[in-house]
Amino acid sequence: MTSIRAGLAFLAACCLIEAPLSAQETRRTATAKWAIAVHGGAGESEWEHMDAATAATYHASLSRALNAGVEKLSRGGRAFDAVEAAINVLEDDPLFNAGRGAAFNAEGKNEMDASIMDGATLQAGSVAGVSRAKNPITLARAVMERSPYVMLAGPGTDAFAASVGLPQMPPSYFFTEMRWQELLQVLRKRGSPIPSRPAGVPTPPTSSLNTPPPRPFSPAHHYGTVGAIARDSRGDLSAGTSTGGMQGKLPGRVGDSPIIGAATYASNPFCAVSSTGVGEYFIRLSVAKEICVLIQYRGMSIEQAASHVIHNEIAKLKGGEGGVIVLDSKQDPVWSFNTLGMFRARQVEGGAVQIEVGH
Repeated sequence: MTSIRAGLAFLAACCLIEAPLSAQETRRTATAKWAIAVHGGAGESEWEHMDAATAATYHASLSRALNAGVEKLSRGGRAFDAVEAAINVLEDDPLFNAGRGAAFNAEGKNEMDASIMDGATLQAGSVAGVSRAKNPITLARAVMERSPYVMLAGPGTDAFAASVGLPQMPPSYFFTEMRWQELLQVLRKRGSPIPSRPAGVPTPPTSSLNTPPPRPFSPAHHYGTVGAIARDSRGDLSAGTSTGGMQGKLPGRVGDSPIIGAATYASNPFCAVSSTGVGEYFIRLSVAKEICVLIQYRGMSIEQAASHVIHNEIAKLKGGEGGVIVLDSKQDPVWSFNTLGMFRARQVEGGAVQIEVGH
């Protein structure tokens, strides 16, 4: 009897040794090829008259953002580390409508939104209507990791940022003359009151008060968002989005950028998405989640799903304009947009950098 038991134990041990790894164990031990993509917004006016110098400036900014994410991934960092790092660069660059370059609401104040999601756990964090956080995407991550919530909105969000030690900046930090002049044009076109310049902001020379903004302006298309998606060497996905919102918006207006499933979504088995465009339409269609649903239930590739949603579902809505960047566990990042242009960049481990600022 003892010998029989010993034999059975030996066979069981052999079975355990030779049994294939579970899907979860395989994912944890396999080495994936990291990848990242970033976007700096999509629209019309920026591309209508863009000259070579302006294009070169945007190209350099996108390169810095991409490199910040690549540095995290190439050192074994997590996907959400790369997403946050890339978006931080864009938020700190006044060229983009996020963070320091945020647009103003109709009262001349900044109300910024952001969201981030971890595709491995489905944990997510988002913030809406923040006015003092230097980097809203970092605040969104703090909500994800340091609170029991998914979304915080309004003044309490800035208070939460201060409570966890994140940098708080005065209104003058977010002021750029270009954005302010754009706001004035929007308000004058509407016949709305002109707000006072934020405290701490110098008054421009009298000769510049009636000078057009430094780049072409079209109120009908003036919006913008920044975002990033990433896959790390573990095969985990992440996505994030940040914005200053629409120029001259009604105070309290919230677009798609802080809404999980609309602008931002990440799920390891399916995809990671960050979008940019007219938020009201992206909210109605839950664009980011819709793309993942098409991949999950219709068997579409990420390229097919992105193109279908942007060029069919969004485009069918009057005024539905924008674009997306999409990534899954195996394929290279893709993008799709139905506007005149979209600022975008991507890189895959072992591959060349691709940065596009044109059509």
